[in-house]
Amino acid sequence: MSATADRTQAGVRVLDNFIGGKWVPSTSGQTLDVTNPATGEVLCRVPLSSKAELEAAVAAAHAALPAWRKKSVIDRARWLFGFRQALEARTDELAACVTREMGKTFPDAQAEVARMIEMVEAATAVPQTMQGRILEGVATNVDCETIRQPVGVVAAITPFNFPAMVPMWFLPFAIACGNTFILKPSEQVPMTQQIVFDIATELGLPPGVINLVNGGVDVVNAILDSPGISAVSFVGSAKIARYVYERGAANGKRVQALGGAKNHMLVLPDAVMDKTADNIISSAFGAAGQRCMAGSVIVTVAGAWSDLKPELVSRAEKLKVGNGMEAGIGVGPVVSKQAQSRIIGMIDQAIADGATAVLDGRVTGASDDGAYVGATILENVKPGSQAACEEIFGPVLSVIEVASLDDAIALVNTSNYGNGTSIFTESGAAVRRYRNEVEVGMIGVNVGVAAPVAFFPFTGWKDSFLGDMHAHGTDAVDFFTKKKTITSRFFSAGPSGKFFVE
Repeated sequence: MSATADRTQAGVRVLDNFIGGKWVPSTSGQTLDVTNPATGEVLCRVPLSSKAELEAAVAAAHAALPAWRKKSVIDRARWLFGFRQALEARTDELAACVTREMGKTFPDAQAEVARMIEMVEAATAVPQTMQGRILEGVATNVDCETIRQPVGVVAAITPFNFPAMVPMWFLPFAIACGNTFILKPSEQVPMTQQIVFDIATELGLPPGVINLVNGGVDVVNAILDSPGISAVSFVGSAKIARYVYERGAANGKRVQALGGAKNHMLVLPDAVMDKTADNIISSAFGAAGQRCMAGSVIVTVAGAWSDLKPELVSRAEKLKVGNGMEAGIGVGPVVSKQAQSRIIGMIDQAIADGATAVLDGRVTGASDDGAYVGATILENVKPGSQAACEEIFGPVLSVIEVASLDDAIALVNTSNYGNGTSIFTESGAAVRRYRNEVEVGMIGVNVGVAAPVAFFPFTGWKDSFLGDMHAHGTDAVDFFTKKKTITSRFFSAGPSGKFFVE
């Protein structure tokens, strides 16, 4: 158990920060309730830490940096192997915590933890991925090489929708490359990473290599302004991503800022409709639609909607809404009552704008104590409307019908976002044209969620990403290292390469 288990406020556990290898109570005096979105139960309280507490973490990270950087890359990779094994041993505990604080169904949370572990696995390849390059003999007796070195102290600001996985987009890659690390998890879901940091401590990670500071906007701003932090990773809304990118870059930091999305799923008439419907259901309604890779707009081409609609609606109608820890639940709660109100308001607006609710999730039959919204399918959605263009971040699927693939490509490319898209068809020619012309960074072909595995980068475009180097995959090593190029020669070497040493 974390040391935080012994600290309470009016009978409710208060979380601590993790600084310099120890759980440290916050001195800010300000806390927020963390609630179970399925029941409304207060699970704990999270501190809203101060700038001074963030700077204490920066100091601890700087103190740990020289020794950690000097660790051999093999030793760092071997520590990650042990970390991966320890996480796997506690998969169900981590998944249950994700469900309690975020709301997604337990099987979905187990899948998230599996992807979390996959990130650590990918980072263990650092003895290969961090290698530089060398060219012998660029001139007579002159060699040139490029090596990679750690950036320094780095930080990540992570969102509520993946409490386990998204922090691991950054932490294992950062420390594998020899950096030290500070995490600010979402104040809505701070509990899962408490378990993760306990695991790291049990494995003997040197104090200060990883640190965790809970908080809100004050901690975010302190991270962006701190002269001791060299690089910042962020995942969240497009608006905040731009803010983080601009403020961090203005302070001379390397920044990768992953923003929002409005992901389109094209369905052509030759698609295999039953399998297409299965993929769309998983994409649109998994995690109650609270994924940046969730498909939220179906674009049906040349009458395909008439064939897809019965397959899709019949499946969506069977999705049971309720507490994600219960067996048979297809859609858990959204993260909060505030999110529930916002999503229902956007459904109301879509109907006012002329859309028709083929399936209406505003009334679910689930407990009023929870933040529930059921699977919702809106047809007759107008291009340019709020439902077509703005990120809803809930279990809401809009349907737009177009006449041709040309029209579909044009529609997708009008979006300000460029995170993910999918095309469902058996036509290789259509796929080749779509992948070539669409202005989106991640494409699925008969795959509903086009999120790449850990050893490929997460390549959003447009307002979905600000920066030059993406998360995980080979881009992670690029982001968390600086290149140094050395040109060398030795005068004791003769023209033939023989040494003038008697």
